[in-house]
Amino acid sequence: MGAVSGIVAAVAGLAFAQLAAAAVRPESSPVTAVGGAAVDLTPVGVREWAIRLFGTSDKLVLTLGIVTVLAVVAALAGLLSVRHLPAGIAVAGGFGLLGAAAALSRPEATWRDALPSLLGGLIAAGVLYLLVTAATRPRTESGGGIWPMDRRGFGRLVAGVLAASVAAGYAGRRLGAHGSADATASRARFVLPPPTVPAPPVPAGADLRVPGLSPFLTPDRDFYRVDTALVVPRVDADTWRLRIHGEGVTRPLTLDLRELLSRPLVEHDITLTCVSNEVGGPYAGNARWLGVRLADLLREAGVRPPSRGGPADQLVSRSVDGMTIGTPVEAVMDGREALLAVGMNGVPLPFAHGFPVRMVVPGLYGYVSACKWLTELRLTTFGAYDAYWVRRSWAQQAPVKTQSRIDTPRPYADLAPGRVAVAGVAWAQHRGIERVEVRVDGGPWQQARLGAADGVDTWRQWVWPWEATPGRHTLEVRATDGTGAVQTGVRAGTVPDGATGWHSVEVQVKALG
Repeated sequence: MGAVSGIVAAVAGLAFAQLAAAAVRPESSPVTAVGGAAVDLTPVGVREWAIRLFGTSDKLVLTLGIVTVLAVVAALAGLLSVRHLPAGIAVAGGFGLLGAAAALSRPEATWRDALPSLLGGLIAAGVLYLLVTAATRPRTESGGGIWPMDRRGFGRLVAGVLAASVAAGYAGRRLGAHGSADATASRARFVLPPPTVPAPPVPAGADLRVPGLSPFLTPDRDFYRVDTALVVPRVDADTWRLRIHGEGVTRPLTLDLRELLSRPLVEHDITLTCVSNEVGGPYAGNARWLGVRLADLLREAGVRPPSRGGPADQLVSRSVDGMTIGTPVEAVMDGREALLAVGMNGVPLPFAHGFPVRMVVPGLYGYVSACKWLTELRLTTFGAYDAYWVRRSWAQQAPVKTQSRIDTPRPYADLAPGRVAVAGVAWAQHRGIERVEVRVDGGPWQQARLGAADGVDTWRQWVWPWEATPGRHTLEVRATDGTGAVQTGVRAGTVPDGATGWHSVEVQVKALG
């Protein structure tokens, strides 16, 4: 009964905290707040290991881990309460304080963010007191004996608490959904304006249509997502604002979405890559983006790049959830199509990819360029400010490194002898891909056939016909970028500024007969 009391108390505390978070903001929920704090405190090596092991499910695994730990501690608190009630109640209340501290540590937090966790801790402590005292206090039977509450009576009390908790949790979810309904409705109403500068059609032959090869344009649902948001922000486009200010800004700007869209809109195909992408990894995707040229907005605000005497060399973008990303001002204003994007593959940005506005800068890894749910642009210097990831051992500046990947055949595939299409993608954004080569078992490099180029800011598909012979073989690939630089074969990890090395795949070709 003690262990059950602890777990039920924790359920009640979380349920009522969820209800309170619906009135504050989703990020103030105890599990979300603790999870966010855990992400912030996790060493870089552990975080990269989690991304490798769990992929984009790392946030779900973290949440399940927090809930599991909470359940174990709650059961122990219940057992402790049977022997020493004040100590058990202190443990329950302590978790409320822990959640409140985590909530207050989050970017953009106010004192209100602590309230859901504090309420949850009080509810958990009160329910634990109720259940433990009910289970252990003596009661007089009609026959005169004195016994603690029987299991049936305890079960009815537990059922009542759980019913109230379910009601509170359901109400919290409904209120939370209602709170995001305006954002959902604003996206449903949002119609992308036609581009002032439309992108040309994807060249014929850019998509080689080889079975198993990544499509040239990545569908929104398949586009990778790597960020720290345990709860995807749902921003109301009608109330969204962007502030541009800082060093060298002579005309500060505050724009709503309508004002932003009154500027010329540019459509451009750009491949994005996450710095956590290991050699051959999946965290790269190609899309057609629609947005406003960031350089034009900065010039409108009076900003000059450092090469023209501007005092700021870093553009710090801030998300609605407090994430900060630092981008070189020179790169944003050097003529590349750096965009404040509002559209992706012909539709408004999905919430998971930054609706209503995000940054997209070709040639830079996402952690130094691709701020989602954008709300602020501040001009400063790299010497004066370290953005979120830089404070966690990543480099201040990170141009994308030339990479190539084998999509097919898959690792450890069993193949029939004869001709096999070895195919994949290669990228070197803002430099382009000039050549891709493949070799088998360390032999001579063989030039692959490239798909048509769609500018220098997208990946290129490639394919090489291999006459496979029986046995176990290792396939390797390397690329040469548009400057003539050959992709290095030296293996390096993702930290501090992106992985290097040649992607290899081992396959087994069956013997004839």
